[in-house]
Amino acid sequence: MKIPLNPRAYSADIQAREGELIHGFRKRKLIVKEIEHWRRSKLLPEHYCDFLMNLYLEEGASKPKSVMGISASSVTNSNWKIWMVTMAVLAAVALSALNFNSFGMPMQIGISTVFVVFCYILAFRQNKKAPAISYLLSGAASIVMLMIGVYLLHIHDIQSPYAYVGYLAFCSLVWLISGIAGRMGIFQFCGWIGLTGTYGWLLLRQLDQPGILALEISWIPVSIILIWIAWLAHHTNKQSAGVMMLVGVLVWFAPEAMTFLVDSDISAKVVQLMFTGKLVSAGLALYLLRKKWVEWVM
Repeated sequence: MKIPLNPRAYSADIQAREGELIHGFRKRKLIVKEIEHWRRSKLLPEHYCDFLMNLYLEEGASKPKSVMGISASSVTNSNWKIWMVTMAVLAAVALSALNFNSFGMPMQIGISTVFVVFCYILAFRQNKKAPAISYLLSGAASIVMLMIGVYLLHIHDIQSPYAYVGYLAFCSLVWLISGIAGRMGIFQFCGWIGLTGTYGWLLLRQLDQPGILALEISWIPVSIILIWIAWLAHHTNKQSAGVMMLVGVLVWFAPEAMTFLVDSDISAKVVQLMFTGKLVSAGLALYLLRKKWVEWVM
């Protein structure tokens, strides 16, 4: 490089090069941060994010460390107000839990509802930024909602089985809606299983020692309807279609499973024969229609 005779011109050239280096460093840092956002939000496949990260990271530089979508820099650079609000919320939750029995039933329901709704809202807000945290919050809200409801029914001496099963159906419906809204397959699956379990319980209450034909007639249409709804939904939401198809396939074998829960004169050989026949028919249908249903769920 030819050094200018004028010292001022040489100094200006050095400052310009430093400015370019600083700008390039900031630009690279911004791109790396954006790639991390793409990875957490699952906007790009994992191997694409790794490839881009290797392109923009300097040689020997380590990738930004994060736990459940929270980076170390976001913790060290966090504002003290966030810590104070977090501690206040935790203290309020702890005090409410410790004094829960001393509250009246309306207040108990109100506190539980506020906590569950707050967790669900926070989970939906974190769904794209930190999926792991979103799943944890949704799971905590779902478990608390189920346990608090059963606990309230118990301490207020409500013994009716219809109340417990009705509340399970309500929780299952909330899980299903939240799973569809947040595109979380596990909660959709739990919601469908809870609703089908409620249907099975009501079925047992109505049928006194049902035969294999009554069980098949009661469950096979449910399986067909679920798979049909999955076919209708696969154009708009493949995840929901995949979950409904899985539940529909499981419900296909529900009559045989229910023979272990009811007192009936159904022979074990008949149950085994029916299960084997339905298993072969389901496998054959899945094989022959594999080009169709794979498009529903993938």
